[in-house]
Amino acid sequence: MDLHNNTILITGGTSGFGLEFASRLLALGNTVIITGRNTQKLQETQQQLPAVHTIQSDVSKAEDIVALYDQVTRQFPALNMIINNAGEMRKLSLNQPHELSDITREVEINLMGPIRMVQQFLPHLKTKPKAVILNVTSGIAFMPFPISPIYSASKSGLRAYTQALRVQLIKTSIKVIELVAPGSSTPLNDKFIEEDGFNAKTLMAPEKIVDAAIQGMKNDKDEIYPGLAGLMRVMSRVAPKLMLSQAGKIGRLRCMVRSKVESCWPLAYASNRLITIHYLESFQ
Repeated sequence: MDLHNNTILITGGTSGFGLEFASRLLALGNTVIITGRNTQKLQETQQQLPAVHTIQSDVSKAEDIVALYDQVTRQFPALNMIINNAGEMRKLSLNQPHELSDITREVEINLMGPIRMVQQFLPHLKTKPKAVILNVTSGIAFMPFPISPIYSASKSGLRAYTQALRVQLIKTSIKVIELVAPGSSTPLNDKFIEEDGFNAKTLMAPEKIVDAAIQGMKNDKDEIYPGLAGLMRVMSRVAPKLMLSQAGKIGRLRCMVRSKVESCWPLAYASNRLITIHYLESFQ
């Protein structure tokens, strides 16, 4: 795949993977448009990357996607690539009450957002000789992370949707790519590092993940597994019950005596330390 002289739309482009994609794809000579909900962050990103184009848009709102389509196709008719990157990850206890209007927020952003984006932009992309849809999923798509149940469901759903989309578009000019991201040191994971004992050293740098993604795109890969994401896929088949059991301990094993031990989460290593380490490194 030629990654030069394309016109690329990236959702969630003000931080994490989205920002790294924007930086690298601009450097390759592409026209890059990013979206985000926060106007101030969009302005800061444009100061950091003067060549980038910014549009305020919320992928969880259907009306924003329609407006985004109208603006982008009018101003950038050469658009031939979409990277569905926008995402949100929350810790939620399903034992606690939640507003029904809020409980599915991650589904609206992480799953319904890409589905609506694709549906809205598909007719335009079909007019291009070569087009790309890249959906960012997660190693968690292979094994749920109990502390983030709705996020887990949204990423599993997005993986299934991406696979089905690829089959349906096989006779078109559109290539469908899935980036299965491992755990990364992005704002998405900050809450887990600060509150649940995650070791930031086990997380893969976002720039390395995006570098792997770009290399995979150049090599015409349909599915890209940076770092230990591929191992997560294997382990979910080899030892699914063990992996789920270990994941369930994260976030609830806390030490009562903070002066002696900072966090009890390493106890989750007890039954199989090596597998658990690899599993922790596969979170996004």
